[in-house]
Amino acid sequence: MSILLFILAGIAEIGGGYLIWLSLREGRPLWFGVVGSIILIIYGIIPTLQKFPSFGRVYAAYGGIFVVMALFWSWLVDKKTPDVYDWLGAAICLVGVSVILWAPRSG
Repeated sequence: MSILLFILAGIAEIGGGYLIWLSLREGRPLWFGVVGSIILIIYGIIPTLQKFPSFGRVYAAYGGIFVVMALFWSWLVDKKTPDVYDWLGAAICLVGVSVILWAPRSG
């Protein structure tokens, strides 16, 4: 369930930000930005549904997931193919996410 919540948060953050980008930078209607803003509010709520005990840990881990999702967004929506260094960086981020979330800890 936690991975699904990270993915939903990523879609909400990237999608909401993208709608605002379209409105402010590419001349799309103002309502694109308004809808994007509402989606960003929803993005702020989604991580609170995580079961991990620490706000900072959840957001740190989400940052790595966000990097990977942003590359996929770039590839699928913006039609900008990530290069090998983009994917290498994303893989490193996912290793970091795994350590942050699932490393054994005492106490």
